[in-house]
Amino acid sequence: MTEPAWVEHVIWWQIYPLGFVGAHPADVAPTADEHRIRRIVDWLDYAVELGASGLALGPVFASRTHGYDTTDHYRIDPRLGDDSDFDHLVAEARQRGLRVLLDGVFNHVGADFPRYREAADGGDTSWFLQRDGNFVTFEGHDGLITLNHRNAEVIDYTVDVMCHWLGRGADGWRLDAAYAVPDRFWAQVLPRMRAMHPQAWFVGEVIHGDYGAHVNQAGFDSVTQYELWKSIWSSLNDANFHELDWTLTRHNEFLDTFVPMTFIGNHDVTRIASMLTNPDHVEHALAVLMTTGGTPSIYAGDESAYRGVKEERFGGDDAVRPEFDSPHKGVGEHGVQVYRAHQHLIGLRRRHPWLHTARTTPLHVTNHGYVYAARNGDHTLVVALNVDDAAMPLSLPALGFTAGEMVAGSGAPPSEVVVDAVVPPHGWLVLEPR
Repeated sequence: MTEPAWVEHVIWWQIYPLGFVGAHPADVAPTADEHRIRRIVDWLDYAVELGASGLALGPVFASRTHGYDTTDHYRIDPRLGDDSDFDHLVAEARQRGLRVLLDGVFNHVGADFPRYREAADGGDTSWFLQRDGNFVTFEGHDGLITLNHRNAEVIDYTVDVMCHWLGRGADGWRLDAAYAVPDRFWAQVLPRMRAMHPQAWFVGEVIHGDYGAHVNQAGFDSVTQYELWKSIWSSLNDANFHELDWTLTRHNEFLDTFVPMTFIGNHDVTRIASMLTNPDHVEHALAVLMTTGGTPSIYAGDESAYRGVKEERFGGDDAVRPEFDSPHKGVGEHGVQVYRAHQHLIGLRRRHPWLHTARTTPLHVTNHGYVYAARNGDHTLVVALNVDDAAMPLSLPALGFTAGEMVAGSGAPPSEVVVDAVVPPHGWLVLEPR
């Protein structure tokens, strides 16, 4: 594994800045003198209170629309502010012990990217991929122009941009659409980055395919674990824990070579509270996230049961990328309950940093009930999930343990040591064997 040591302890709180501060979509785009990115500073104490130790930012660089159509990688988007505002945000995060992760788009650029404008007007086209005399676009989006990743100047440019912002205080990069970029490109970029910034962390956005092969061939520290995300909500909705068990077997294999970035929500998918048919199961999803190996990320708002459905249409991401007002405003009783569950389980994760590379072992699997052990060396936690209308009895001796301390769960007495337990209907428990 290539990841720096600090990653073992990080739990990201991810925000999509343009939406978070109301800069996109907006009837009238804000200007740099509004310094909107500084609004994020007002939420940093909230992130610390939640238990997060890192701030994962969506796109902050100059673009025309949603941030993924970059026009200037060296400039903060004027709808968010300017360089001094970014420096202020990083400094305030640092004071609170929060790491900062940036979102870099190096597969494509926006149609207003100066070199593309020159190329489209008949100038040098070598920076861009062409097919049959036409510029190649990303997944058919006319405003997203694919870079030519064989071009040495594009490689040098990417290295320079990433180094520039690491030098300004960032701790790492999420590499957008990394699955669409040839692995050989990253294999030429990342060793140079590590030589100059050995403590930086690089996570590639990969949705499908062979995660391990991408890590080995591209040199990422991590990739986004979409398989686990899908399996968590799907297993809960379908009452089919066999799917989750199968996915965790694959997850164990990934952990042999790298630690995936794990999540139950992000800016590109329907929010977990809307994805799940039973709102009580949000806590089940969180329990899996916080007790399995990985580098966890919480998408801002999910910790308070925000709802939002992603739609495949123009503006279809807006519902999952809303503007934020003030902490805890309007979340309701269920939102407060989910927030407290996040605090508790994030706290549990941070007290057990060995979970970062823990493997899971199934102890009991049915459609409606799942019990697994998360293990790393001499450390073990037992996690029990129940999505049945009936209670699920749990005998620790039958699972190979003498007794266990209840450390989290629905209606679980705190710190009680038990031999047998009962997982309530649609409930969950986490126990530490004694």
